[in-house]
Amino acid sequence: MIDLIFNMLMIFLLITAFFMVFTKDILTSVITLPIFGAILVVIFVILQAPGPAIAEAVIASGLTTFFFVITINKTEYEQNE
Repeated sequence: MIDLIFNMLMIFLLITAFFMVFTKDILTSVITLPIFGAILVVIFVILQAPGPAIAEAVIASGLTTFFFVITINKTEYEQNE
């Protein structure tokens, strides 16, 4: 059962990674980053690695996304339509 959940999470991780790379809108890509991080945190917890899980949750999902959003808001951002 845990193998099925682990494999599903790996598939979702790949889907979010491809979505972040191949989307045209940079804001959508930045918003997808915490989803990627959250899936990675769950994978780390399943692999019984709480240290990297906490670091991923705080640094990648939280701070990096926060800095990206602030940077996009401070610069001139035009949506591609």
